[in-house]
Amino acid sequence: MTKIKVHKSEGYNYVFDETNGNFARWGKTMEDEAIFSPVGAEIADIEISTICHGVENKVCKFCYKSNTPKGEHMTLKTFKKVFHNLPKNIMQIAFGIGDLDPYNGGNPEMWSIFSYTRMYGVVPNVTINGYGLTPEIAEMYAHWCGAVAVSNYDKDVTYNAVQMLSEAGLKQVNIHQLVAEETLSQIFDLFTDYKTDPRLKGLNAIVLLSLKQKGRGTSMNIMSYNMFEYLVMYALDNGVPIGFDSCSATKFMRVLEKNKKYKHLETFVEPCESGLFSIYVNVEGKAFPCSFTEFGEGIDLTKEGLDFLQDVWYNTSLVEWREKLLSKCRSCPVYTV
Repeated sequence: MTKIKVHKSEGYNYVFDETNGNFARWGKTMEDEAIFSPVGAEIADIEISTICHGVENKVCKFCYKSNTPKGEHMTLKTFKKVFHNLPKNIMQIAFGIGDLDPYNGGNPEMWSIFSYTRMYGVVPNVTINGYGLTPEIAEMYAHWCGAVAVSNYDKDVTYNAVQMLSEAGLKQVNIHQLVAEETLSQIFDLFTDYKTDPRLKGLNAIVLLSLKQKGRGTSMNIMSYNMFEYLVMYALDNGVPIGFDSCSATKFMRVLEKNKKYKHLETFVEPCESGLFSIYVNVEGKAFPCSFTEFGEGIDLTKEGLDFLQDVWYNTSLVEWREKLLSKCRSCPVYTV
């Protein structure tokens, strides 16, 4: 049964199909771009665990959260408080989970959190490292999630996870690939393997994530624009399905402007939406514009009687962030990307 969420107002409108994830947003007319949601976030990025053992007990060398096996889980009780303080027009939640298995290091209440989210008509999505995934756990992810992304830390772990999730019936299976000088050969190996490795048959897209030098990511180097353009054009010219994080939107738009035959793809580009259309909540229930701007105290979303618009969306700190972001045409005001 199709479930549609609709919002209509003079300068901000959207239609969201919960069953397939199709989403359209516009301003006064279908041709106008809405630059801000006056009624609160559409998407929430919620961290429900900071515990991560990595792949084969080796933590990721570029984790911007610097997660280790020592951390904490968000409880279902805390999640419920956060969830019910979010605006009603939240359509999707992207969960940050650390270890993927709730029985072996991962959040033990993860399935309950996903179930609770679904019960209120909100779609859970999640990113995993793929390590320890079994067909049984893949079926659980396929049952609860609209999309699952596998971070490309280890080739066989990643590709096997993509295969298991696809065979479990999940249609939106992506690979998250970090873009940095140090990962260039890995990226081109992935592009080649997409065409040749049967484990990637069900892959939806390779999502390229630009390096932000935070946490353990400070040890890596930002890829030059010319090399970024080269790898993007290689993927487009060779039929490799790619996507981007919103941090990369400005660079991708430069590529499209220069290479006119792909300029039609501008329609699908969403620059940074932090504090404009999305909000991040950490494992303690504190809200920030995004997971890379976790500075200061944050805004406590576990408080009873909280008014999201008044206490969060139009909080002075978030308003100042929003103004700074818009003044830079939605390019990151904090990191060189």
